[in-house]
Amino acid sequence: MYKPRRRPFSSRKPVELGKQYDVEITETSKRGEGLTRIQGFVIFVPGTKPGDHVKIEITSIRSRFATAKVVE
Repeated sequence: MYKPRRRPFSSRKPVELGKQYDVEITETSKRGEGLTRIQGFVIFVPGTKPGDHVKIEITSIRSRFATAKVVE
């Protein structure tokens, strides 16, 4: 039986490395990190929890997610 491959997120990501964004943390990841989404693209933010409104800076971008740090 044919099983279609999962397509990676579009090659053009909705975030840029080093750019800052104001976000609301909406979920907690399985590893306990805060999680937010920008245009459906997942961003992990360590040291945050759901309900936090924070300014983040993107520190790395992968094919299906990004990581960020909180900036003051």
